[in-house]
Amino acid sequence: MNSTPPAKNFPGVRLVIFDLDGTLIDSARDLINGVNAMRAAFQLPLLSDRTVMSFIGNGARDLVRQALADGHSDALLDDSVIDRAVLHFRKHYAAHLLDNTRPYPGVVEALDGLKSLPLAVLTNKPLRFAMPILQGLNLAGRFRRVYGEDSFATKKPDPAGMHALLLEFGAAPGEALMVGDAEIDVLTARNSGTWMCGVTYGLSSHSLVEYPPDLLVDNLLELLPALGI
Repeated sequence: MNSTPPAKNFPGVRLVIFDLDGTLIDSARDLINGVNAMRAAFQLPLLSDRTVMSFIGNGARDLVRQALADGHSDALLDDSVIDRAVLHFRKHYAAHLLDNTRPYPGVVEALDGLKSLPLAVLTNKPLRFAMPILQGLNLAGRFRRVYGEDSFATKKPDPAGMHALLLEFGAAPGEALMVGDAEIDVLTARNSGTWMCGVTYGLSSHSLVEYPPDLLVDNLLELLPALGI
């Protein structure tokens, strides 16, 4: 996917909120390995990288549920089976969080360029995974706040997390920008009334064709001039 020229400038933005997987970090390989380790424990064949990547974005339980169903109806999947599968996945993934996960090109430099603004992370990843990854990649200190799927009763695209961040930093919706790679991020921005910047390099960037953001970039560094930096 190629980005279009910047469609918006956001000079009034004073709070930037990032998705994590597919936006700041390339975690695909470690997530794929975790899913296939879970399937192996259930004596199921391994899934292709593309298939697993199509399931990423809505939290660990949803990822595991879809991976178990593998394109078939999951109506017959018992909750107890999903619970056991989630435990298998989380146990493996927790031991391999940083085997292959790295920041995308341009992310560190872009965050350096944005250091005059308060930055936050809003992810559907549990904090027990998100925080060790951010710390291990020396990214944690760049964010004033990190919220995960377990921070609120609901997760993205519900706007609860965005509303909490807007209140915490005293920003109006029109003064905040969500940055992400997936339709869930676009819907989160829409549901909270904030601006949205999509990235073309992420795990779910194909979904941005149907859910176009206000701005689309190929590298996070392209966001800086749109913010007047």
